[in-house]
Amino acid sequence: MFSRLNREPVLDWIRTAVAAVVAMLLARLLHMAEFYWAPISAIVIVQSTIPHRTLGWQRFVGTALGAVVGIVLATFLHSSTWVYGLGILACGMLAWVLRLGGAYRFAAITLSIILLVPRAQAPWITGWHRFLEVSLGIFVALVVTTVWPLAKKTG
Repeated sequence: MFSRLNREPVLDWIRTAVAAVVAMLLARLLHMAEFYWAPISAIVIVQSTIPHRTLGWQRFVGTALGAVVGIVLATFLHSSTWVYGLGILACGMLAWVLRLGGAYRFAAITLSIILLVPRAQAPWITGWHRFLEVSLGIFVALVVTTVWPLAKKTG
């Protein structure tokens, strides 16, 4: 069974595991509150069919945008379905105005985490943590994919 296994997928699995584990260990070493966002981000970048730098940039900028919008809304408005919907809409509009394209989905995800997950700490702490955890995962994924490039994926 394993003798017929194509080498490329196996190397891809190993590379993904390396990126995820390194991101997790670094996030834990840095005592990040929700360290699991770093390996999740690393996996998203490494496993993407979009060029890694493009997706890394989209995820980085989108996370920053979603964190800022989420922090502002959570700080100044009472949490509600309307505020959440306004936030998702604001992320889309800002991404369009700033010509950030694919960053919108990551902005909406980060905003959702900030507004929908109950937290004991201030919204800016949640937003800042999310941004740092995701950024660490992106950084690790870009280093791994630069040092260890594989053939282009077809999906």
